[in-house]
Amino acid sequence: MIFDAAATPQAGEKSRGTNILGVRAYNERLVLSLVRRFSNLPKAEIARLTGLSAQTASVIVRSLEADGLLLRMAPNRGRVGQPSVPLKLNPDGAYSLGLHIGRRTASLMLMDFVGAIRGQVRCSYAYPDLGELLAFTASSLAKLTDALNAAQKQRIAGLGVAVPFELWNWCSEVGAPQSALEAWRNCNLQTELESLSDLPVSISNDATAGCGAELTFGKGRKYEDFLYLFIGYFAGGGIILNGGLYSGRQGNAGALGSMPVLIKNRTTGVLERRQLIHSASLHSLEQRLIAANIDPVAFFKSQAWETLGRILDEWLEEAADGLAQAIVASVSVIDFSHVIIDGGFPADVRQRLVALVREKTSASDLQGLSPFEIDEGSIGATARTMGAASLPFFSRFLLDQNVLFKGDA
Repeated sequence: MIFDAAATPQAGEKSRGTNILGVRAYNERLVLSLVRRFSNLPKAEIARLTGLSAQTASVIVRSLEADGLLLRMAPNRGRVGQPSVPLKLNPDGAYSLGLHIGRRTASLMLMDFVGAIRGQVRCSYAYPDLGELLAFTASSLAKLTDALNAAQKQRIAGLGVAVPFELWNWCSEVGAPQSALEAWRNCNLQTELESLSDLPVSISNDATAGCGAELTFGKGRKYEDFLYLFIGYFAGGGIILNGGLYSGRQGNAGALGSMPVLIKNRTTGVLERRQLIHSASLHSLEQRLIAANIDPVAFFKSQAWETLGRILDEWLEEAADGLAQAIVASVSVIDFSHVIIDGGFPADVRQRLVALVREKTSASDLQGLSPFEIDEGSIGATARTMGAASLPFFSRFLLDQNVLFKGDA
């Protein structure tokens, strides 16, 4: 639906200028979404794509320019008639903060309006302690925002959070005291963070946020549908259908870490049916490190993957085997054209993992399944934090979840 009202304020709208970062009117969101999607657009093309009149499109563009959200580029010359002037998003038009809370690490990111990372702070820990995470967030917020001047601070749209659903589960796998994780169950995280930051807070499942980041900023923009797998402390995933993020009834669609797969017991050699998280996860790598008397916390801080040798080889083999099973099962339910695999490890490790998954998938019985391609993700360990940082932009400047996570290359 398009609303064409050149100068008449909509009922209930606040007067312009009272809050630059206020929730934008529908047509403003539409224009900003399209400019983000195509990188830049002239006014005539905006009017054509939206179905708005030229007058209405001009009024909206002028308003967004006045608010510092759009910038004029150099005119396109060399054609008959008046040169068109493309418009693009102003990187300094708005900022957002993204917090990723994981089972072994946390990170806070400052992002500008076009998705460039302006700063990031990380920390590692044995398990996520609520008090320590809130203290980390408070100190990191101060560190990142101190780099902004007063006017820029007024343009911070909010704080997005990517966190595993039911963080208090899997105590034995995490190695945390039950009481420490129970604190998360009894915490209203949104309220706590809004009080701490004095910003509006949006919360998403961490793998879903990573999937959205791949679709918005990565090579996923090229695909109308794909299955997304992110290998973090546990495996997680996301689903893209018809160019939009499908989050599911409870916001937990693509929870592939819970999918049952057959895993060979390393001691007995017997195949056992276990969840994917027990093979394709940094948790399963961590168990191998502990067995080899390597401190996993120190390792993940150092990121010295090249030192692991046979440990890494064996983990990649087992992870690829589980992932191949999960992918074939998923593609038998929805005929995805692509599968994208990313994770919290270096690009060369991702490349090796994807090559192994392709090999094992091609050796599977694929009779009756539509062809699909398996590809590497393009963002890496920061995907979940970037997805979190995107949430405030989506809630204030774009139309809905389907437009929110949609784009063209």
